[in-house]
Amino acid sequence: MQEDERPALSALALPQLGRFRLLKRLGEGAQATVWLAHDPRLDRDVALKVLRPGAEPSRVDEWLHEARAVSRLTHPFIVPVFEADTQDGQFYMVFEYVPGGTLVEKLRRERQLPARAAVELCMDVLDGLQAAHAAGVVHRDLKPSNILIDAKGRARVMDFGIAARLDGANKPSSGSQPERIVGTPGYLSPEAAQGQPPSAQMDVFAAAVVLVEMLSGQRLNYEPDPWRAVQRVIEQELQVPRGLAADVDDALRAIAQRGLAREPAQRWPSALAMHDALAEWLQPPQTEPLGATGEGAALDFLLRRMQHKSDFPAMSDAVSRIQRLTLSESESLASLSNEILKDVALTQKLLRLVNTVQYRQGGGGGGITTISRAVALVGFAGIRNLALSLILLERMENKAHAQQLREEFLRSLMAASLARELCLSPRENEEAFLCAMFHNLGRALTEFYFPEEAGQIRRMTRVERLSLAGKPAPAPIPEWVASARVLGMSYEQLGLGVARQWGLPETLQASMQRPEGEPPHRLVQHPGERQRWLAHAANDVADVILRTEPAQAHARVHAMAQRYARSLGLTAEAFDLAADQARQRLAQMTEALGLVLPKNSPALRLLAPLTPTPDDSLTALQLQATQVLTPDEPGSSQRLNRELAVETLAAGIQDITNVMVENFKLNEVLRMILETIYRALGFRRVIFCLRDPRTETLTGRFGLGAEVESVVPAFRIALRTPPGAQANLFEAVCQRGADTLISDAGADKIAERLPAWYQGALAAQSFLLLPMALKGQPFALIYADKPLAGEIDLGEKELSLLRTLRNQAVMAFKQSS
Repeated sequence: MQEDERPALSALALPQLGRFRLLKRLGEGAQATVWLAHDPRLDRDVALKVLRPGAEPSRVDEWLHEARAVSRLTHPFIVPVFEADTQDGQFYMVFEYVPGGTLVEKLRRERQLPARAAVELCMDVLDGLQAAHAAGVVHRDLKPSNILIDAKGRARVMDFGIAARLDGANKPSSGSQPERIVGTPGYLSPEAAQGQPPSAQMDVFAAAVVLVEMLSGQRLNYEPDPWRAVQRVIEQELQVPRGLAADVDDALRAIAQRGLAREPAQRWPSALAMHDALAEWLQPPQTEPLGATGEGAALDFLLRRMQHKSDFPAMSDAVSRIQRLTLSESESLASLSNEILKDVALTQKLLRLVNTVQYRQGGGGGGITTISRAVALVGFAGIRNLALSLILLERMENKAHAQQLREEFLRSLMAASLARELCLSPRENEEAFLCAMFHNLGRALTEFYFPEEAGQIRRMTRVERLSLAGKPAPAPIPEWVASARVLGMSYEQLGLGVARQWGLPETLQASMQRPEGEPPHRLVQHPGERQRWLAHAANDVADVILRTEPAQAHARVHAMAQRYARSLGLTAEAFDLAADQARQRLAQMTEALGLVLPKNSPALRLLAPLTPTPDDSLTALQLQATQVLTPDEPGSSQRLNRELAVETLAAGIQDITNVMVENFKLNEVLRMILETIYRALGFRRVIFCLRDPRTETLTGRFGLGAEVESVVPAFRIALRTPPGAQANLFEAVCQRGADTLISDAGADKIAERLPAWYQGALAAQSFLLLPMALKGQPFALIYADKPLAGEIDLGEKELSLLRTLRNQAVMAFKQSS
C-alpha cells in the first residue's frame, strides 16, 4: 500500500471519528487530510483536520501547538478552531466549516482581480493577522491556499500549523533551531528566508506578496527550484510588476511596494499600519483641493491644467465650431459637411454609424457613402450629436487609461440614447440626446485628463465593505461632495465651466444641473425643466445598469422607471421598453465603431439584454394602485375611509415638512412617519428597519402596533445574497428597491420565498414593503401589515402619499448626515 493512499483508506475505515460523521474529503496535505463532517451534538457541519495515523511525536507536538495558537484567536477573518482531540490514536482538530473556495481557486477562475476587490480581501487578511499578532501569534505561512473566501466574499485566514509565539514561548520543539527556514518559498520574507526569529513583519511581507498577485494575476516570486526563490528574496528586492490595470494607481503601487521592502525597517511596521494605508486608499481623507480656494479659482486652475494637454485645445475648438454651425441660421448643409470632412477619422466613423440599421431606415437602398447624404437623411442636429460624440471618443483612444474612458463614453452614450427614446416630442429628441450626453461632462473630462483624481473620487463614492480594525464602515460620500473635495469644485461645476467655454447653448447648460429632491408626481410641463429631469433620469438608469449584474438589472431599471415615469409623462412599461431599445442601439453603435471590450469590463453590462430572470417573481407584485370605487359601485362605502386616509396622510406630511425645516432630530421624524402610516391606513403594525454596517443586513429598530416589542428583533434582511443562493422575498425587494404589496402571503409562489424568521407570530397574510436607498444602495425599509389576505387596499392618492412619506425619511437621513 502506497503512503499517499492511507488517508483515503483510513477514512473509509473511519466513517465516524468520535462523535463526528465524515461526509466528504475537502483536501489533503503532506501530514493531514481535511474532511467535511457533521457534529450531531450541535447539529452543524464542521471541518475536521485529521492527522495521518502513526505520526511522529514531533508532528503531534506541532499539531497541538496549532490548536493552542488558534484557540486563542477569535476574529471574523480567522477560521476558528472549536476543539482538538484523539480517537483510537487518531489525532484531529475541529474547525468552523467555511463554504467557499480558497483564494487560489478564485485566482484560477478570475486570474486578475479588480483593484478594489483585491484591496478589500487584503484588508480582511491584515485585520485577521493584526488580531493574531496582538495575541502574540505569527502565522509564518500566509499564502493564497491558506486564505478562504466565504459566502459573503470575505477573506478568512486559516492553517496556523507552523505559527510561532512572538516572545518565543510555546514553539514546537522541532522549530527551536534558529537557522531553520519555516514557510512556503514564494511567500517568505527576506528575514524568514535567513532563519531569523519570527516577527509580525514576516506576515506583512507575505500579505503584500498576496496583494500583488491578486492585482497582477501572476506569481511574484515563483521558481521551479524552491531554493532559487528563497535565494532571490534574500538577494533582490521584489518589485510590483508594471502594466497592471488602470485602476491600480501609483498610490496603491506604493503601498504594495512598501510591504515588499527587503529591510523590515522600511516595511510597514505592522499589519494594522498597512491595513489603514489601504483603507485610506479606498476612502481618502479630506485634503486641500487641486486648485486655489473658491470655485472660480479652482476652475481656472483645472482649465489651465487641461490646456497643457495637447488634445484639449483641439477638442475644444472642434466642439465649438460644430456647435456654432448647427446653431447658425446662415450656415448651410455644405458648411457642416465640410467641417466634418476636415477630419478623416471622424468622417469614416460617422459614416459607419449612419449605416447602422437605426439610421438607414427610410434612407433608401444601398449604403450612405457621403457626409452630405448623411446630413440630409439624419438632419443637422442628428449629425451634430454623432460628431460631438465621436470627437470625445477620438481624443481618448490613445490614452493609457483608454479602457476606463471607453466605459464612461459608452455609459454617456447609453444615457443619451435612452433620453432620445424617452422624449415625448420628436422635435426635441435630438436635444434630449445631447443634454443627456453632456449631463456628466465634468465626470468625463476628469476621467480624460485627471485619471488618478477620478479614481480617488470613485473610491470615495463606492464604500461597500470597509472594516477599519473593528470600526464601523463610513457611509458612501455623494459624488458632488467627493469631487469637490478632490478637485476643489464639483463635477457639475467643472462641466458647466467647460460648457460655457465651448459656447454650448443655455438650454443644454441648464440640463447639466442636477435637479433637487425627488421626481415630481406629475408630468413636468416646462420644456427646459423636463429636459433636465430627462437627462438626470437617463444618466441614473445608465449608472444603475453599469453597476448591476445583468441578472438583476431588469428589476433595478423597472424600479427606477416607477420612480421617474410620472414626471416624464410615461408608463413604467414604456420606460422599460425604451431602455432595452437604447441598449440595442448602443450595441449597434459599439459594433460599428469597432470598440472591443475585455471580458471583465463592466461596460458589457450596458450591452446585455434587459429581460426578467426566470426566478423573478416580484414583477407582478410591485406596488400598483387599486381601482377607486365610485358611489354607484358595490363597496362604495369605502370611499369615505379613503378620503379620511388621504387627509391623515397629507396632514402628516405637512407636519413632518414643518419639523424638517427646523433643527429636527432624526428619530423623531422617523417616528412621525411611522405613526402617520399606522393611523391613516389602520395597519396592525408598522416597523422601521435600518442597515447594520457590520453585518450588511437590515435589522428591525422600532415600530408601532400589536406585539411590536417582541416582533421588531426578528427582522434580519441580508443585503447581499451568497453566490448560488436565491434571495428570499424580503432580500429581493430591498436589493432591487421595488415598492411591493403582498396581498396573499399564503400563495404558493410567495410562501416559498418567505424567510424562516417571518413564520409564527410575526407572519401576516398581507403586507407592504417600502425600501429606501441612497446612491442606489439600500439602507432602510418600512414594513406595514394587516392580518388577513387582501386587506390592504391602496388607491392612487394613498400610494402617492405613502411614497412621499418614504421620500421624507430618505431626505431626513440626508439632512442629518
